[in-house]
Amino acid sequence: MKYLLDVNALVAWGWSDHENHKHVAQWIGKMKKKSEAKLCTSAIPELGFVRVSLHRAGGALELAEAVNTLTSMLRSLGAQHAFVGDDHSATDGFPEWCAGPAMTTDAHLLLLAKAHGLQLATLDNGIPGAYRIPSE
Repeated sequence: MKYLLDVNALVAWGWSDHENHKHVAQWIGKMKKKSEAKLCTSAIPELGFVRVSLHRAGGALELAEAVNTLTSMLRSLGAQHAFVGDDHSATDGFPEWCAGPAMTTDAHLLLLAKAHGLQLATLDNGIPGAYRIPSE
């Protein structure tokens, strides 16, 4: 069980006031108990977490605070966290299901995950082949 966490998974996990925080935090807690589980991030989800965190805080959060929150989250995973380098270009192409601008990042992350033998872990329903984090 090896997963690449997407932006929405990180945001839901990181902020207790997020509507999906509880079930993402529970799922991550279950994964942390499984020695074979690996929870990975890459630059896009990490940057997305910082950007969304600053935006949703409406100026009440400093950049350093968002970065520190992310750092603390990833540290809590210990050896079960790995950073995945992103060596894929947008010019490498997109799958057929990627039909619009809102899907480009999802498609890129799905291809990146597959290239590294991972599953993309998300809250989104519309990403063919991704792992939907369960709500229980």
